[in-house]
Amino acid sequence: MKILGIKNIKVIMLFLLGLTSCKNKVTPSEKLTQDKIKKPNIIYILADDLGYGDLSSYGQQKFKTPNIDKLVAEGMKFTQHYTGSAVCAPSRSSLLTGLHTGNTPIRGNKELKTEGQVALPAESLTFAEVLQEAGYVTGAFGKWGLGFIGSEGDPNNQGFDKFYGYNCQRLAHRYYPTHLWDNNEKVLLEGNDWTHKVTYAPDMIQKERIKFIEENKEHPFFAFIPLVLPHAELIAPNDEIFKKYDGKFDEIPHGEENGYTTDYGPDIIKEHYCPQEKPNATYAAMVHRLDNYVGEILQKVKDLGIEDNTVIMFASDNGPHNEGGLKPEFFNSSGGLRGKKRDLYEGGIRTPFVVKWPGKVNPGSTSDHVSAFWDVLPTFAEIAGATITNEIDGISFVPTLLNKTKLQKKHEFLYWEFPAKGGRKAVRKGAWKLVQYNMLKGKPKAVELYNLSLDPSESNNIASNYPTLVKELSSIMENEHHESDLFPWK
Repeated sequence: MKILGIKNIKVIMLFLLGLTSCKNKVTPSEKLTQDKIKKPNIIYILADDLGYGDLSSYGQQKFKTPNIDKLVAEGMKFTQHYTGSAVCAPSRSSLLTGLHTGNTPIRGNKELKTEGQVALPAESLTFAEVLQEAGYVTGAFGKWGLGFIGSEGDPNNQGFDKFYGYNCQRLAHRYYPTHLWDNNEKVLLEGNDWTHKVTYAPDMIQKERIKFIEENKEHPFFAFIPLVLPHAELIAPNDEIFKKYDGKFDEIPHGEENGYTTDYGPDIIKEHYCPQEKPNATYAAMVHRLDNYVGEILQKVKDLGIEDNTVIMFASDNGPHNEGGLKPEFFNSSGGLRGKKRDLYEGGIRTPFVVKWPGKVNPGSTSDHVSAFWDVLPTFAEIAGATITNEIDGISFVPTLLNKTKLQKKHEFLYWEFPAKGGRKAVRKGAWKLVQYNMLKGKPKAVELYNLSLDPSESNNIASNYPTLVKELSSIMENEHHESDLFPWK
């Protein structure tokens, strides 16, 4: 993929329902045929800063995630699925557009002085637009961060019929904000005034997700669920969930003296995080709450009788954070992988990924297929019966889901770039991974080469042993970067 701006995009829909007559009434046999080939609903759940090792089905030992574990038991668990980037906005841009970070428009967390972030351009093609054109009702519920209300990047201008949640990812640092957004309408949250903490915003967003599923059960829908949990700040209601973990772990309190932290009150800095006396208990409670949300969605789909025709996917947007008092090492949140959020080592970009598709995906199956966020758009298109005529970087992994591995196309390589923290790039080709840091500071660090099949923790740099391979992968790094006016690489 060599093109960043994509204009005059055409999405050709492959309609499977033939119009055999002009009769007003549908015969029983026709109705049966229509029901049989009804397009499946799609629910994509995206956790925020959840590490590869933060689910009990992926090795977490200090708390359980039974609902997501149930999703794993009923679906396919991926072990080598990658995020779009190492932080929120570019990772989501890659996810929505099917383009890696050398091509996707948003490549970093670039803030506006007012509420919101730099907008995803109007000419971008998103998976929501593909599904909207395919006849799906589309909704997004949670954190956006790709353009403020009324901008080109407004979710309503990027293929979503309905948006409810935090438009601005900076304000999503706070779980008791004064308001959320319902499309272009500001929704004030009862009792919240930046001093009093009454209405926990994630609970309000969850109600809207469930309502959307209920209201659209009769026709194909796409629910994009970018959760805020368990991103910092570390805070949770003092309810039965929190009480389950209160006192269970050793704690190191995190206060304002630690920096980037201010409490609710007259001196609050909204973009900061609250102090937290019990960060470990709070983090466990937040993941528990996230798991409960997933369980409520699974149960609602079942209760509505649409479970057999609904694809449900679960992932995380990047590796675990270490803000607000959290020490990801305490929970082994990276699952033994090197690095965390903002790293292009495995711990920063490898995500848990689960897909349930009744009657299609074998329950309890596991796949080591190497895939990434930019593969999600073409996968959705194939599920929905849509053909995309523009070039993207992604490859549909539907054959893997259907256990047709011989038909599964594979990436020649995966590529990431991150124009922050001095500038970072990484390439994976087969089992080989090349990483380079400080590329924007005039004196780049030496390249690092790892064989992930032998060294998944990236602890043994063997670049000096393979100069020809290093040269090849370095060439990919250079060729896959395409200059961006929004995020210049300099």
